[in-house]
Amino acid sequence: MTDYRSVPVVTSGQDYRAAPTQPGSRMARRAAAAAAPPPPPDDRPPRGHRGGGNGGGQNKMRILAWVSIGVTSLMVAGALTGYTVYRDAFGNIKKKSVNSDIINPRPVDTGALNVLLVGSDTRAGKGNARYGQKLAREADAGGKRTDTIILMHISPNRDKARLISFPRDSMVQIPKCKNETTKQEMPPRRDMINSAYNSGGIACTISTIETLTGIRVNHFVEVDFSGFKNIVDALGGIEICLKSGVNDKNSKLVLPPGKSLLNGEKALGYVRLRHYGDGSDIQRIKRQQIFLSKVVAKATSSELLTDVGKLRDFIAAAAGSVTMDPELANDTEQLINIALSAKEMTAGGVKFTTIPWGPDPEDKNRVVWKQPDANALFTSIKTDTEVATPAPSASTGTATGTKPKVTLKPEQVKIQVLNGTKTFGKAREVADQLAKEGFNVVGVGNYEASDGKSLPKTEVHYAKTIESAPDHAGTLAGALVPKPAPASGKVAVTNPQPYTPATAPTSTPPKGTPVIQLVVGEDFESVKVTKLPDSVNNSTITASEQKNTCT
Repeated sequence: MTDYRSVPVVTSGQDYRAAPTQPGSRMARRAAAAAAPPPPPDDRPPRGHRGGGNGGGQNKMRILAWVSIGVTSLMVAGALTGYTVYRDAFGNIKKKSVNSDIINPRPVDTGALNVLLVGSDTRAGKGNARYGQKLAREADAGGKRTDTIILMHISPNRDKARLISFPRDSMVQIPKCKNETTKQEMPPRRDMINSAYNSGGIACTISTIETLTGIRVNHFVEVDFSGFKNIVDALGGIEICLKSGVNDKNSKLVLPPGKSLLNGEKALGYVRLRHYGDGSDIQRIKRQQIFLSKVVAKATSSELLTDVGKLRDFIAAAAGSVTMDPELANDTEQLINIALSAKEMTAGGVKFTTIPWGPDPEDKNRVVWKQPDANALFTSIKTDTEVATPAPSASTGTATGTKPKVTLKPEQVKIQVLNGTKTFGKAREVADQLAKEGFNVVGVGNYEASDGKSLPKTEVHYAKTIESAPDHAGTLAGALVPKPAPASGKVAVTNPQPYTPATAPTSTPPKGTPVIQLVVGEDFESVKVTKLPDSVNNSTITASEQKNTCT
């Protein structure tokens, strides 16, 4: 599979063969940026007026993505009732097939469910053209942009969900794409990430996310302004609470202090409101999150689900307000998978994460993703590949006459990493990955195959004479992608050297702990990432943290 990472590899010593350099020099990026078309019009305040502080990254959860999830959840609720009238509403979903327009190699499908949620602020169509500032409307009337690019990842066993938000002004390498209108191929360029949608539509946005992250996008959902209003109206409005009144000409919104019930029109003005409170983008986004938490809560309430008429009207409005790929729109089982995870938002079962970012050195009004932290997040998504199976109990082992497996922590496993490939530095690169995940790496070295060629598949070996060795080998194998089958009997090592991790391990395995050999082959992809960097954890919140207070 193509490696989309750009993390530098530190090498030293005779054994650690240098990793190949990544394409795309600084000069090349600048040239591409100079040749690129200008980014779409920006109707937001300058960056200096958007608010600041360390909380900025974790709060950029945009409005339309929340609506997409709530809509999907409720459509599924209708399907589950078994009423034909609800199922018929699914025919109102707008469908768009884009697979033929994705012209770049695609990452492998790991069994997880990854849905790209895009909030389109298109001015095309009845009810949309009136929104946005005058210059922006004139500049792109009939066109479309997106302030929302979020990837919803649901684990293979459908018990965990994480929503990753991509800041719209991220400067990234956009791959070659088809122009959505002319179908002509556009060359790769360095540009703002949301320009992929502006010129190449959802197909180019999918391809951009896939090439940047290495994560397969299975489906997509789009929602526009009119769709948002229809959804709020179908719910009978949403109640909000204000600390002070609002009289804002830009959003055409007048509200008293205290509680107000907002219809769709007022709700759209409210979530787009800028000149209120301290005027910061951060405060506005917090209001959006609180509001949309209420949307999801009301959409999944028993009051709606038990009212046949209201539910029918909502399903019809929701279905007519979104665009999906045909594979998702026609697959009730997939919609159910999404809805079951989305419903957990009100209980805090979904994590919301913004890509770790910092200012772009070439343009302080833009951002770039912080590395290697962003790649660690992507790897954690890509390596979430297995359906969990319960460990066998002691009683099960006794009944079958076999020894039950022992659950070991990474720090209890001692490893010697051997480079079985012709790629310099591979042993240390993998050793560093294992050490970051808490494994006790004690040495590195080389393995030379009898034919002198690179080892095609990764291997895990353990000593035949140590009774506990298979358990240690199994723990290591389970942390690797792809997962190798451990084999008894160790291999000969050339150029063995001790390994010292960048950070000392928290504990040392007791004397007599077996040393497991990991022989890295050409098929090695990654060590599973379960320990995310602080920058990722600090930019992550759960739905239960969306405080339902007056704003």
